[in-house]
Amino acid sequence: MQYIRITDIHDPLFTKMHQLMQTVFPPEEVLEFSLWEEPLADDGIRVCVAVHQGEVVGATEYRYYEDVNVAMTDFTIIGREGLGVGRFLAERRKADLNAWAESCGKKLYGMFAEIYDPYRVEQLAFGGVKPMDPFVRREVLSHLGYKRLDFPYVHPSWNNDGEAVSGLDLCFLPIANDLTELNADLVASFVKRYYTVLPNKPQAWHDMVKQLEEMETIPLLPI
Repeated sequence: MQYIRITDIHDPLFTKMHQLMQTVFPPEEVLEFSLWEEPLADDGIRVCVAVHQGEVVGATEYRYYEDVNVAMTDFTIIGREGLGVGRFLAERRKADLNAWAESCGKKLYGMFAEIYDPYRVEQLAFGGVKPMDPFVRREVLSHLGYKRLDFPYVHPSWNNDGEAVSGLDLCFLPIANDLTELNADLVASFVKRYYTVLPNKPQAWHDMVKQLEEMETIPLLPI
């Protein structure tokens, strides 16, 4: 299996990855094809695929913010069972992020990720791919060490239609295992920065940010 970074919207591997995304994610979670051109060319973002026998069997997108020393896993897709795709992607991503932070003279503080709460989104089948089932994905993140940030989370729809997407938790993987809370300013600045790309934000999202800005710390709880 190969781990390949995609930097060009015209790369045939990107077409296969985007088709895979449309198979496993709900429409509001998938950025329209042409809008990927800038993210793919951005040095601060990695879009990588797992390729097996010429086919894209998995993918992950992530980014690193040097100034605050945190990363974000935008998504992880396991497109085929029985190949160890999830472990392969997680290990390659971790190694790349650690090297990325070290090149900036830092040791990675931690990594954010959004995860569906399966008790609120049982209707999402994720293309019938069992490893993408919300119950499975949630347990995998728990095993990796992610913790849930204890506040009501919503995010703007990637359709950029001003709709709020709920049913998710914002989670954080602390590199220091004894970390029990995050500075609320870090979380607020992160979500504002992360969703800058979407100009049409729902009022529920603005209300959430305001709530974060009024808090001092946010507990990290088990998933």
